[in-house]
Amino acid sequence: MAFTLRQLQFFVAVAEQGTISRAAQNLSISQSSVTEAIKELEGDLGVELFERHPRGLNITHKGHQFLRHATKILADVSDARRTFFGGQATATGQLKLGVTSLVAGYVLSDLLARYRRAHPAVEISAIEDNGDYLEHLLVGGKLDLAVMVTSNLRDRMALQSEILEVSAYRLWLPLGHPLASAEIISVGDIASEPLIMLSVDEIEENTGKLLAAIGAKPHVAFRTRSVEAVRSLVATGAGVALLPDLVYRPWSLEGDRIESRDVSGSLPVVQVGMVWRRGSSLLAAARDFIGIAQAQRTVRQKL
Repeated sequence: MAFTLRQLQFFVAVAEQGTISRAAQNLSISQSSVTEAIKELEGDLGVELFERHPRGLNITHKGHQFLRHATKILADVSDARRTFFGGQATATGQLKLGVTSLVAGYVLSDLLARYRRAHPAVEISAIEDNGDYLEHLLVGGKLDLAVMVTSNLRDRMALQSEILEVSAYRLWLPLGHPLASAEIISVGDIASEPLIMLSVDEIEENTGKLLAAIGAKPHVAFRTRSVEAVRSLVATGAGVALLPDLVYRPWSLEGDRIESRDVSGSLPVVQVGMVWRRGSSLLAAARDFIGIAQAQRTVRQKL
């Protein structure tokens, strides 16, 4: 197996952007270079990573499995380079983190893994809770940092934040749904569909506001705090979902396919970032965590 880091970077970019053209634009290279790299990678692996269709690409089940490995490899390379140029980390102490449930498994897990590799002597404790309570703990000095949805941050006078990722809302559909083949999907098209509602952070609030803006009352078929439950319910045809692309995965736990489509109009976005008490003297452990998160954001932007 002779794939290169360049091929992995191009693969991750295409997987995240959904089309060769958008990936090439973000990478500032030609579409033919991206296409060739993906074909070479598929040849090296002996599997098809993407299904081609007129609107772009869908990542296959094998491609989705390989995406996790590719992302980890690129992160490990970034860690190795930072260690080589920055010297061995010797930080010790404690780091008290908070996290909201929506981002716990999609943002914090990767950051923690890289932080532990870089600073194994730091003792880390983390708590998962809703945004309001985490803000209370930050202001009270009970937490050093929180990784959370910052779109609706309440106490902006007392707290400082830095955005790590911005994720747009998209429509999740079961395979074969009539809207999956539509050229343009409007919010009005969704109003009569049964909704699978994720009731964490501000997701339910945003979805309700979005439909209320067109004079429609959400037809909620099921409410859940589990993203995996949303995936399974959508995949089996129980309804559709409007969720940030951050948590999209093309397969349910049962192996059923989930489609994702853009929706025309002004949809909200979810901002995920780091939050800490304004004016506080951050300990070295917290500053190092922020540095690692900033480096990873830079790597993702370059992809």
